[in-house]
Amino acid sequence: MSETTPFIRRIRSFVKREGRLTAGQERALNKLFPLYGLRLQESVLDLDAIFKRKAPCILEIGFGNGTSLAEMAKNNPQQDYIGIEVHTPGVGNLLLQIETLGLKNLRVICEDAVDVLKKMIADESLDGVQLFFADPWHKKRHHKRRIVQNEFVQLLRQKLKCSGTFHMATDWENYAEHMMQVMNESEGFENTAGKNQFLPRPEFRPLTKFEQRGQRLGHAVWDLIFKKIN
Repeated sequence: MSETTPFIRRIRSFVKREGRLTAGQERALNKLFPLYGLRLQESVLDLDAIFKRKAPCILEIGFGNGTSLAEMAKNNPQQDYIGIEVHTPGVGNLLLQIETLGLKNLRVICEDAVDVLKKMIADESLDGVQLFFADPWHKKRHHKRRIVQNEFVQLLRQKLKCSGTFHMATDWENYAEHMMQVMNESEGFENTAGKNQFLPRPEFRPLTKFEQRGQRLGHAVWDLIFKKIN
């Protein structure tokens, strides 16, 4: 980089806030991550080798405490899952669930999802991408931090197989509208529910404690599933 070239910092969609690790989470990070975790690397993953079989693979971005993703992996043993989360307590919690449930079809990455997608995920290798309850960055001046932007969607398009899906869910109406607008404007995708239509929660997406609490408070949830068509 020359002295006159400006340094352009990528706007990140998350702020890394590390909570206190429980003893179990710390043990999981030390003992279980080497078994079920994947570290950032410069070469693409061989999914068949990682899971020791050939099966559909779903990538979830920002799995929180991992409860929903672990349940999904348990309920769908015919599919493989990779979960990405930057907060280590959540990673530790999911590793404990993998151990408790004896899951063979789930792996964990503790890195920035954009870096993982660009470096580790082969083109046209994913059957689906999930993004549930991402930070809505509700203040207007922070909307640029929202992860669902055209550039990000086109990166997903590159990594999804034809007919692969991008499934989003949020409890912020403004973010739901934002995601709908971005997806409508993004080349190569089709709304599976029809033009400008949202979906009720699909049965295969587990109801989280977060959602249950929101339902008691009268909060709505919006699901969007877009399919890659070219």
